[in-house]
This record gives sequence, C-alpha cells and structure tokens, in this order.
Amino acid sequence: MTSVEVLVAYDVATDSLAGRRRLRQVAKACEGFGQRVQKSVFECIVTDGELAMLQARLARVIDPSSDSLRIYRLREPRDRFLIVYGRTIDHDIHDPLIL
Repeated sequence: MTSVEVLVAYDVATDSLAGRRRLRQVAKACEGFGQRVQKSVFECIVTDGELAMLQARLARVIDPSSDSLRIYRLREPRDRFLIVYGRTIDHDIHDPLIL
C-alpha cells in the first residue's frame, strides 16, 4: 500500500452561519488526514483509499456555488520541491510524533 502526499487548500464563504459551519467541517475533515500548515491549507500523507474518502467527505461539505476547494498531489521528494519563507510548522508530518 503506497502513500501519496497531497496539499488541500480551501476558501469557504463565511458570511453566514452555514458558511462558518462548513469552514469548521472542512477543517475537521482535513485534521483527520493531515496537518494544518496555514489557516486554510493542510498537508496530508494518505493512501489512495484515504484520499478517496477525504475527497468524498469534503465534496459533501462544501457549497460549490460559493466555496473553493483544491487538492494537489505533491511531487516527491518533497524537500526538493518545497520552499518555505517565514514561520514554519511546529511538527513536520514526516518526523515521528512523540506524545
């Protein structure tokens, strides 16, 4: 079973109570699969099956008439294709997590 790295970016219209609820639901769905790297951006390492589950869950939550959702497959090796300026994330998803 191979894993793929994806970047999930979203912009949810929050001018209504329903929009703010969708924003929380999108973030909650992404948290189950990856790590937040910016306010509306997650990096995820998932299997093909998990990616399909994530896509289906997000598609059920967003309102396609007012929200935007993008999922990008990242190229490997990530370090070769990633440039970061400014604040970095607290924990790299490739490092072990010790609780």
